[in-house]
Amino acid sequence: MRPRRGLATIPAIAAAVLLAGCSALMDAAPTPTPQPFPGIVGELGRVGVDAISWSAGDAGCDDATLTPTAIRFDAEGLDQANPIQLRIYIFRDRATWDRRSSDVESCAGEWATDPGTFEILRISPYVVAGQGPWPPQFKAALRAGITAAAGTGD
Repeated sequence: MRPRRGLATIPAIAAAVLLAGCSALMDAAPTPTPQPFPGIVGELGRVGVDAISWSAGDAGCDDATLTPTAIRFDAEGLDQANPIQLRIYIFRDRATWDRRSSDVESCAGEWATDPGTFEILRISPYVVAGQGPWPPQFKAALRAGITAAAGTGD
């Protein structure tokens, strides 16, 4: 009796379709949701900004409601030769960011050394603040990295 070639190829075709489907899922873009701090650091590194140390829960002010959202970190790269201290405030979602991002400015007033050159970058759901002026390449890369990490900002 001769083996049926048609039946032997059915499992091979099924396996190929299954693998192709898995490959398509793996190649699909991830959901553009905001990233936690390790993802933010990765995006900053991708654009040339290095986060070289950090401390969670350091809002820089006495506002206890901002403390859980805040991470202090030092950053350098591109035309920012010496590390500067920044703080990122990570809010749960856009609605919280809408309500609370202005509170960061009040908080920053407590730790800014020169309010005239202080910089704040607001990209939902994040607010990044630090003493400036930030040099142009560093500032542009910081904006690009934070924007990428924010996804759709929701």
